[in-house]
Amino acid sequence: MATGSLPIEARGYAHPEALVSTEWVASHLSDADVRMVESNEDVLLYDMGHSPGAVRLDWHVDLQDPFMRDYLDAESFARLMSEKGITPETTVIFYGDKNNWWATYALWVFRLFGHERVRVMDGGRKKWSDENRPMTDEVPSYPATEYPVPVRDDAAIRAFREDVLEHVKAKGQMIDVRSPEEFSGERLHMPDYPQEGAMRGGHIPGARNVPWARAVNPDTGEFLPADKLRALYEEGAGLKPGQDTIAYCRIGERSSHTWFALSYLLGYENVRNYDGSWTEWGNAVRLPIER
Repeated sequence: MATGSLPIEARGYAHPEALVSTEWVASHLSDADVRMVESNEDVLLYDMGHSPGAVRLDWHVDLQDPFMRDYLDAESFARLMSEKGITPETTVIFYGDKNNWWATYALWVFRLFGHERVRVMDGGRKKWSDENRPMTDEVPSYPATEYPVPVRDDAAIRAFREDVLEHVKAKGQMIDVRSPEEFSGERLHMPDYPQEGAMRGGHIPGARNVPWARAVNPDTGEFLPADKLRALYEEGAGLKPGQDTIAYCRIGERSSHTWFALSYLLGYENVRNYDGSWTEWGNAVRLPIER
């Protein structure tokens, strides 16, 4: 049976509620307690058409600190939520282009601020469009909310360079989700992104390589069932569910997709995303690499 024909609840996920189908979204477009959030790599797509009621989150503009390579602070996050009409009780459904990679990145940032009601629309923008679901160019406006200023918790799901170095020394479990060419050092940048390279090629010592997009059905963009994900990560790469795990890529966007798959779909309890990733590690002085 094709992956796309399996209902989400039949795929064996640890947390099937973390995904919603396009059918579910279509039946909740007018639900005041649900907010659709579109987050794309291609920022022009939203203006060309989006699901009715969806707000845009531009990862570069909305979620980044403008002066430091870091995310927005807690006050700015609360202000952004207020502008989008989101409360702590709002269920936020993320979707976007390219297998939801930027959508899961935005979700990961929401989790840094403790927003718990987060879901991903399985299949993303592509599946919504392929099914001829309604699209609009109308930008919605919602009444401003009073979102309380949260506490940003970087410790639970985010790893910094020093954390990764200690993890390497302890021979901890690590997954590199870049392309095989980046992992081997043959490429210094992601294919088609030459402006985002590093001084050195290779990977962090001890890391296993499972490119992020292998977690989805290439035809539909939907996540693979749990048994296929376990075959990919555990049988194929030797990951052990009970061990602390760090995922990384180039700047943390692809690895957030893998973080979501491991944490929500397979139920791994201790997964952190190293968002400094190879852009930081491959350019840093006196950090070890392997090829």
